[in-house]
Amino acid sequence: MGRAEQTPLEETLEALDTLVRTGKVRYLGVSNYGGWQLMKALAVSDAHNYQRFVSNQIYYSLESRDSEYDLIPASIDQGLGVMVWSPLAGGLLTGKYRRSEKAPEGTRRVDERWQEPPVRDPDRLYDTVEVLVGVAEGRGVSPAQVALAYLLRKPGVTSLVIGARKDDQLADNLGVADLTLNDEEFAALDKISRPELIYPYWHQAHFAVDRLGPGDHALLDQYVAA
Repeated sequence: MGRAEQTPLEETLEALDTLVRTGKVRYLGVSNYGGWQLMKALAVSDAHNYQRFVSNQIYYSLESRDSEYDLIPASIDQGLGVMVWSPLAGGLLTGKYRRSEKAPEGTRRVDERWQEPPVRDPDRLYDTVEVLVGVAEGRGVSPAQVALAYLLRKPGVTSLVIGARKDDQLADNLGVADLTLNDEEFAALDKISRPELIYPYWHQAHFAVDRLGPGDHALLDQYVAA
């Protein structure tokens, strides 16, 4: 997608609309937009009767749940399917990286050299991994499977884009199809990884909880019930 500062959004969306209408593309999706950018694009499509985006590919994981502020609620409200890229946070949620333990040979270190996804709070990451590993050991599965199963229970998530490099990693990731977290396991992971509620959402949680829509509930229910 071209940025509006470089290419008018109407021009880009018209071109995409033409691709769909001429049968060259079946459906449109967007990736790595901010919430306001997504809504602007949808508004332009609606105003001109262009084909709308039907999927939203985003970064989302137990390590970083920023997408819950706007992108998940907007996708639910507007009927977009959510495709999650890097659901294991670049390998951070596989159980290989633990507090006070040296990272395995051939892997990256969790420090300033780890650029994508960025680790802004290593302590919370390691706290989350401890709970993740505990749940995995209790179920006799891998931490990676638990991390994937967690996302599949989150509101709005349609599918996960896994990036296994080896056959055994792929087989392990696919094992999530047979794993469903129970309420206690899900709640423990949800609590330990929950981000701080930023404005205006803390205000809405206090003063508007009786008039929330489906998108609002996707974010705020966990805080209201906490």
